[in-house]
Amino acid sequence: MIAAWLDAVIAFLLVTGAFFTLVGAWGLAKLGDFMKRIHGPTKATTLGIGCVLIASMAWFIARGTPPAGHELLITVFLFLTPPVSAQLLVKAAMRTDPSARPPPPPQD
Repeated sequence: MIAAWLDAVIAFLLVTGAFFTLVGAWGLAKLGDFMKRIHGPTKATTLGIGCVLIASMAWFIARGTPPAGHELLITVFLFLTPPVSAQLLVKAAMRTDPSARPPPPPQD
């Protein structure tokens, strides 16, 4: 039997994760251009899926199952790969379309 406070924490993580995943998916589908769309999957969806994975790990540990390494590895790789892939995608987009580059900073 899981303690009520732990059950509430797991439920909170699941609801929060679902919310952030929905916001990230909505941002990917609805925002205007590529530079705006890249933020949905790399920020909100990463946080949402991370919350769901942490809730899953907490539930299995609370049930007495030994910790599974694959959930921890998925969480680590999930938080490491989106920033790197987003940076590479943005650099490729700026190289193919020079007008996407931000203006240079003002000179003093």
